[in-house]
Amino acid sequence: MSGAGQRSHGRNGFVHRLLAGAAMAGGAAVWAIAPRLPENRGRQGVPEVPQAWYAHRGLHDAGSGLTPRYASGSAEYVALARRMAMQAGYGAAADDDDAPIAPENSLAAFAGACEAGYGIELDLQLTADDQVVVVHDPDLRRVAADPRRVADLTYDELSAIPLFPGPSVFGDAVASSHDRALSTTGRAVATGTLQHVPLFSDVLALVAGRVPLIVEYKFTDNTRWSDRCELLMQKGDALLRAYEGPYVVESFHPKAMGWYRRHRPEVNRGQLSCRGDLRREGISVWAAGLLAFDWVSRPDFIAYDWVGGNDPSVVLARRLGATTVSWTVRSPEELATCASWFDRHIIEAFVPPQE
Repeated sequence: MSGAGQRSHGRNGFVHRLLAGAAMAGGAAVWAIAPRLPENRGRQGVPEVPQAWYAHRGLHDAGSGLTPRYASGSAEYVALARRMAMQAGYGAAADDDDAPIAPENSLAAFAGACEAGYGIELDLQLTADDQVVVVHDPDLRRVAADPRRVADLTYDELSAIPLFPGPSVFGDAVASSHDRALSTTGRAVATGTLQHVPLFSDVLALVAGRVPLIVEYKFTDNTRWSDRCELLMQKGDALLRAYEGPYVVESFHPKAMGWYRRHRPEVNRGQLSCRGDLRREGISVWAAGLLAFDWVSRPDFIAYDWVGGNDPSVVLARRLGATTVSWTVRSPEELATCASWFDRHIIEAFVPPQE
């Protein structure tokens, strides 16, 4: 073979190897991102994510999303939250008409969402005495100006700490949630007035199947798995097994949804994710943002930060059969931007259009 022929043969071989490698990489990416197969969902009787607007941490007048950034559009939302909570039998403390009625992840917020006909997204954690409670943050600093961790407090201790006991956003735009959480945690909580971190069992009894739930299993470290993680899964699922209303489950931790894959394949499960910063957060968080660990969970839906709904990995997962759920949309403008990227939406801080 001439020198020119050898060079041509070498170039062709290199191109062939490059294309083969690219095909293998593409195949691996599809395998990693792929959701549970539709035929498997059908065979296992998995329901769809119910069609609804999902109120983030309940329909609330204090808490997540009620910030100066969304002040111009949140007054109607806050007014609706208060009106629906009062319609459900909750009201402000007699000595402080401006106190929040329905802070985030409270019974009043969930009751208000039910009255408004919204689905509910909520978060599960374990207390020091192994009770399953509904609360988002690992500590109470933001929601009650109390630095103690949820995992270090018993339920009795948690129930004595009022959520957002300061002035509400109603009528004065939206000071930050942290600024409104005053250091008054010694104040007694009167029934039907100030709210506290609720038991998940009480939330389920209150909702009683009236609206669908998106239940998030919450962990402080989504790269580790411990006996406490396992216990939260067991206890949370035991409560859901006894519940007759519609629900789906989700988590940022792939192993949590892997737990449902092994133990409760009939439940619709979702992988929570968002874009990761490789240099700041490391390769694991960055890869999770690309849905690279979906092979662990094989989710039925992808719950993704709304700004990333058009990212290639999310688009691919949707094309492969995953339902997509946005979090958390906080204005009509944000909804207009991401509406075509998602099948369902988790919302707060604005009243979505009537369907």
